[in-house]
Amino acid sequence: MPVLALLIMLSLALYVFYKIKYVRSNRPAEKKWISAKSSIALGLFVALFGLNQLFLFQTAMTYIVAGIFIFLGSLSVWAGFKSYKFYLPDAAKEAQDARNN
Repeated sequence: MPVLALLIMLSLALYVFYKIKYVRSNRPAEKKWISAKSSIALGLFVALFGLNQLFLFQTAMTYIVAGIFIFLGSLSVWAGFKSYKFYLPDAAKEAQDARNN
């Protein structure tokens, strides 16, 4: 499925983008916030890769491995989203303080 392949490449590109942004950031709360966004992107990559495998191969081993990938990717997206919501106010306050100084 070309749509899944495009989404897989997009999520991988977002992961790399956020990791580069993480390394370049100097503020601690912003680093954690960006790390949460990269966790979401990586989780999407893993889950979409597992979903794509279901369409490419129809063996029992593929179903098991794809299920594990989808499960782990979903957990990573969920944990990343919770971290994103947790660190967002701190990152916003940190950015506001940096603008005021």
